[in-house]
Amino acid sequence: MKQLITLAFILISPAVFASFILIPMDDYSQKNHLKAYGMVYYSLQKNQKVKWLLNHRGGSFLLENTEDFKNECTIRGVSYEILSDALTLKLLKEIASPSQNKEAVLLEKAPKIAVYSPKGKQPWDDAVTLVLQFAEIPYDVVYDEEVLQDKLLMYEWLHLHHEDFTGQYGKFYGAMRMAPWYIENKTEAEALAKKMGYQKVSQQKLAVATQIRNYVIGGGFMFAMCSATDSFDIALAAEGIDICEVMFDGDGTEPGYQKKLDFEKTLAFENFTLERNPEVYEFSNIDMTNTRKIDKFSDYFSLKEFSAKWDLVPSMLCQNHTQLIKGFMGQTTAFNANLIKPSVLVLAENQANGEVRYLHGIKGEGMFTFYGGHDPEDYQHRVGDPKTELELHPNSPGYRLILNNVLFPAAKKKKQKT
Repeated sequence: MKQLITLAFILISPAVFASFILIPMDDYSQKNHLKAYGMVYYSLQKNQKVKWLLNHRGGSFLLENTEDFKNECTIRGVSYEILSDALTLKLLKEIASPSQNKEAVLLEKAPKIAVYSPKGKQPWDDAVTLVLQFAEIPYDVVYDEEVLQDKLLMYEWLHLHHEDFTGQYGKFYGAMRMAPWYIENKTEAEALAKKMGYQKVSQQKLAVATQIRNYVIGGGFMFAMCSATDSFDIALAAEGIDICEVMFDGDGTEPGYQKKLDFEKTLAFENFTLERNPEVYEFSNIDMTNTRKIDKFSDYFSLKEFSAKWDLVPSMLCQNHTQLIKGFMGQTTAFNANLIKPSVLVLAENQANGEVRYLHGIKGEGMFTFYGGHDPEDYQHRVGDPKTELELHPNSPGYRLILNNVLFPAAKKKKQKT
């Protein structure tokens, strides 16, 4: 009995509470899944620990029952239930059973969050900043100067805005080179590179990518979407090699650059082939946007199932109220399964189409997660399209995957090396 009481009250407080708040995350009980994550983060900010109930009702949360938390749930429109001490004890005993693919993971501290993004970008330019604001989870914006000044050491979690780390300005040259925003962005990038002491934007972006890789190796958690995924690995593989055509950096490419790529330096991908034509809106064959044979109404991908008791991190990253997620496009939509390193874990895929949509890996003391696509609730987001109104999508399964990544660094777990 003593062990069960310890389990029930591991939410950690000097006081003994007679009841707890359960925030359900299943598909029929929760009015606002996205704001529920913000409620959990709020509890952690208040130094009140939370239990994440993996695979229980969509990955529900167990909080202390306080008037503050109940009021905050009501204000934010988050559905909750009150569980008595006896019901909480029964629930945790059930979850602990070896026969159940469930686990109660202790979340201890609100991770400090940084978003790598140009300062002029609006929150709706990027799905992660959009959902962080909607969920009311605070974050700081950092960019090249902060990264190169070692300021990432202040943060536990880093998101990469859909950046081009190769110095090719997003490969927008073919369609957008006369657009005022493209000209302005190119001018600003060149000025920043010069200010930071680099002759080329590609050299500066490589330095930034290397610093971010070192941040992960040192124990940081990094999450990237869209073109920040493949362009990041391409930049690392091309270290010391000029892969940029004259319109990007003022001179030509290095002869035979494809054969000189070093895939040992990348995080997730290997043996990929670069797109050499500067007019083509694509970086390499890592991405399957231009080769996939699937229409909008058939575009879905499936989350993989993991052992909640043995594979804690992938289980946390895949918590959802559905296993089937609507597909969505981006400059980098989906990853070619044949080009993913064997050490990298596939979290979600469209197996019939040979594409991976969501993956996770370990590098040194830290971890990284790549998520294909631009906006989970905007199937084919284009330049200049209106922002997504998350008030219309409070139960978005695709956005939940982003927020799983925000919370998992708060979990108590042993560090791993690779």
